[in-house]
Amino acid sequence: MDNQLIQSCLDRAQQWLASPVYDEQTKAAVRAMVEADDKTELVECFYQSLEFGTGGLRGIMGPGTNRMNVYTVGAATQGLANYINKSCADLGRQPAVVVGHDCRNNSRLFAEVSANIFAANGIKVYLFDDMRPTPEMSFAIRHLGCQSGIILTASHNPKEYNGYKAYWDDGAQVLAPHDKGIIDEVNLVKPEDIKGLVAEIDPQNPNIQIVGEDVDSVYLEQVKSISIDPAVIARQHDLKIVYTPIHGTGMMLIPRSLKMWGFDNVHTVPEQMVKSGDFPTVVSPNPENAEALSMAINLAKEIDADIVMASDPDADRVGMACKDSKGEWVLVDGNQTCMLFLYYIIKNRLATGQMKGNEFVVKTIVTTELIKAIADKNGIEMYDCYTGFKWIARQIRLNEGVKKYIGGGEESYGFLAQDFVRDKDAVSACSLLAEICAWAKDQGKTLFDVLMDIYLEYGFALNNTINVVKPGKSGADEIKAMMAGFRATPPTELAGSPVVLVKDYKTLTATDGEGNTTAIDQPEPSNVLQWYTADGTKVSVRPSGTEPKIKFYVEARGTMHCAGCYAGARNAALDKVQGVKKSLGL
Repeated sequence: MDNQLIQSCLDRAQQWLASPVYDEQTKAAVRAMVEADDKTELVECFYQSLEFGTGGLRGIMGPGTNRMNVYTVGAATQGLANYINKSCADLGRQPAVVVGHDCRNNSRLFAEVSANIFAANGIKVYLFDDMRPTPEMSFAIRHLGCQSGIILTASHNPKEYNGYKAYWDDGAQVLAPHDKGIIDEVNLVKPEDIKGLVAEIDPQNPNIQIVGEDVDSVYLEQVKSISIDPAVIARQHDLKIVYTPIHGTGMMLIPRSLKMWGFDNVHTVPEQMVKSGDFPTVVSPNPENAEALSMAINLAKEIDADIVMASDPDADRVGMACKDSKGEWVLVDGNQTCMLFLYYIIKNRLATGQMKGNEFVVKTIVTTELIKAIADKNGIEMYDCYTGFKWIARQIRLNEGVKKYIGGGEESYGFLAQDFVRDKDAVSACSLLAEICAWAKDQGKTLFDVLMDIYLEYGFALNNTINVVKPGKSGADEIKAMMAGFRATPPTELAGSPVVLVKDYKTLTATDGEGNTTAIDQPEPSNVLQWYTADGTKVSVRPSGTEPKIKFYVEARGTMHCAGCYAGARNAALDKVQGVKKSLGL
């Protein structure tokens, strides 16, 4: 290990040991790292400061500058408080924030620490009384007229992680110019600058107000309002649903929302209706993984359910499983999820006369192109945006009052069917999913049958995401080198098909096979590459903004002439995906 790097980490650790800001328990843990012969843990905890990026903070919990703890959370909150007070100097009233959190270990602690810091800086705080879904926190910002909000969550990451996401007054995660302004303020904060760094809430503090049911009830009524066809629910109210929150915040509202919509045959997984930041029944609380849904699927088999749905710990993403044409339970991936939602919304808004001609939908650039085919064929405007719901929220904001947003999503299991929330929302998504299944059952179909209908009408595509995990400093360096290599020497063919178009979102340029270059219309550069081949394959490459990995999104196109052709089309597309992996050396 580099001696200069070790010395730099030792110097940072000694600053923690010498400062009166840090508590004795933290200092004891740091001292043990300093005195250990193996300096690996010291380096991982201190080689950098946990970066407050455009998505906030996310990292492993523990002591050190590169870890999630009360001090890194405190610095982030002090910086955000400074920015709020500067930005709201002419507001004419006390600025306010919402503070929410998920089920993770230390999430309540971090939330209360943050609330105290905001309050000490003269900002009104609406603190939820217990864990709540991220989308409800987004809703509460607008509902309570706040200038900002935060949620303590690491979404679907393993139990060792926690995170901190910052939102602005529109209920969306911060974008320019606020993101850069907040980052600048956070970077200026020294440990001794943090005001009100205490763990317990003073119930007499006039700047802190506890909220809960008063927001829940209004939010759930809004969620109920997005139902497109309540009559079909009335006919299929006994649809047999299995739901799991995977120990997280979904248990607070999703079963209640399903009941309000009219579904009275909802079965939850008892072992996973237990609030726990240790996620004891799963390896990882990620509804993208089959393992996380295994207990729900087992219950579905026992009771012969119609649908399985799961939300991640902060209940912004939804995963699902349904029975295929052979009656076997299969997972529905994120691209298929987004496609099913938008297909149903468009088709049934048209059928019920709810379209006014100014509607639009949004997808991210790495999400399936079949959504564009659905939108185009039905005369609905579609926008492509960067990965992350803050970009979908931006598109909603730009069109507010002029065009009507009716849905948007991304391949990573997030969907938003309404605009009173400005982040992905598993509460409304699970409720609408149940309606889609009821609509299908009303026609004698399953959700899988509806998916086959989409493929037959709009074409077949298989989407596969390849995650290459590269943890730590060395991993971050490897990821940078990989992106630099792809830019220096882009592939000329993938799985035997020539690359006919290259998009580089860092330079915002698109280059075709003849070398002709055009500009890409996006609001700012982003570290993403896309390659399109002559046979319709699309490959997108981007380093994750929240996890130590680089992601490859492969979309392989195919042909289906009948529902029975699905297996053949899928196998042919899988072969193409394997060919892409081989071409890229993955």
